[in-house]
Order: sequence, then C-alpha cells, then structure tokens
Amino acid sequence: MDHFAITLGRTFAGFFVLLILTRLIGKKQLSQITMFNYITGIALGNIAGDMVVHRDINLADGIMGLVLWTLLAIGIEYLALKSSKTRILLDGEPTILIKDGRLIEKSLISNRLNIDDLTMLLRDKGIFSIQEADYAILEPNGKLSILKKMEYENTVKSDFHLHKKRKFLPAELIADGKLVKKNLEEAAVSEEWLQNKLWEKGAAGYDEVLYAELQEDGSLFVQKKSEAD
Repeated sequence: MDHFAITLGRTFAGFFVLLILTRLIGKKQLSQITMFNYITGIALGNIAGDMVVHRDINLADGIMGLVLWTLLAIGIEYLALKSSKTRILLDGEPTILIKDGRLIEKSLISNRLNIDDLTMLLRDKGIFSIQEADYAILEPNGKLSILKKMEYENTVKSDFHLHKKRKFLPAELIADGKLVKKNLEEAAVSEEWLQNKLWEKGAAGYDEVLYAELQEDGSLFVQKKSEAD
C-alpha cells in the first residue's frame, strides 16, 4: 500500500508541476512550432516520467530539473524574441523549394529532400502536379507552404484581374525593427526603394517599424511600433 501511495503522490506532483510549467512556457511550446519547441516538450515529458517511475530520483530533484529546464527554455525564447540571429540559430529559416514554378535543386539538396519527398508534401496540400505551384516554401517546422499559380487558384469575388502575372512573392522585409536582407535581395529591391516607401508611410527608419511586408503588386505594407499597441 505504501508503494502505491508513493507512486500516486509522485504522479500527481509530476502532473501538476508539468501542467503549470507548460502554461508558463506558453502556447508556442504547446503547438510545437519549431524543432526547439518539440525537443523541449519531449525533454520535459521525459523528466516528469522518470521522476514518477524511478524511485531513486528524489522528488525535489525531479521538480528542480523541470523548473530549471523550463527557465532555460523561457530564457532562450526571450533571446530569440530580441535577436534575429538567435532566432535563426534556434529555429532555422524558411527555404524556397519552388520559385516561379521551377524547382530549386540546391535547396532540395541542402534540406536532404528528394523529388518523391517534395511531391508527397505537395499532395498533402492538395497539389498533384508540380506545375500547379508558383512557390513552395519549406518552413522551419518542416511544413510546406504553397502559393499556387494564379490559373490554379480558387477564385473569389475580389478576383478581377486573373490574367495579370504576380510581380512579387509576399515577403517580410522588416521584422522587429530589423532589415531582413535575405528577403530584400530575393525580391530584387533596393534599400533606397524601401527607405523611400517607409518615408511615405511616415517611418523615419527601420527601428520605428514593427513589421513591413512586400505585397504581390509591389506595394509595401507597414505597421509601425506605435500602431501595435
């Protein structure tokens, strides 16, 4: 009976501590958006499981391990929030696999994907022919985002110019007040053009901008930091 009571107590303790800590980490962890979130979730589960099952692990030591791992995860996520370099190091970057309807072989190789892998990911998005995709982007969480060619897109009431070619792939140019140079170069637009657009939107510099996105038609969507509150 003592054995059962101890196991029951350790189970309840591990369950509620883990519940509280996952709530502290936040919804990003619960959704396992990135590989880091995924690994963190597995590690927390393993620590809690070992704490319950293995009697040689002191209960206080197990709880301390859970708390420390959670604090480390929160600290790293905070650094990623403040630093784009840390964010890239932890989460990686989106990779374009199809551009203007053409496969980017270098991107497939760097992500260790073969054509069969890509076509499987496309079918999962309801695309059964590569020629239907204008752009395909492999996200840091391993999922594939697709932008269909305009002739294959479902039409809505706002579609009046389906014959026009898409000028740009929508892309973030400024995030958290920092210029995303890679996307700027990919879009083949200059910093001078971007700065002029920011002036038109009433922003004197990158540090005043929370988010700026290049639109399909070549226009720029800008949200200043003061507008985010």
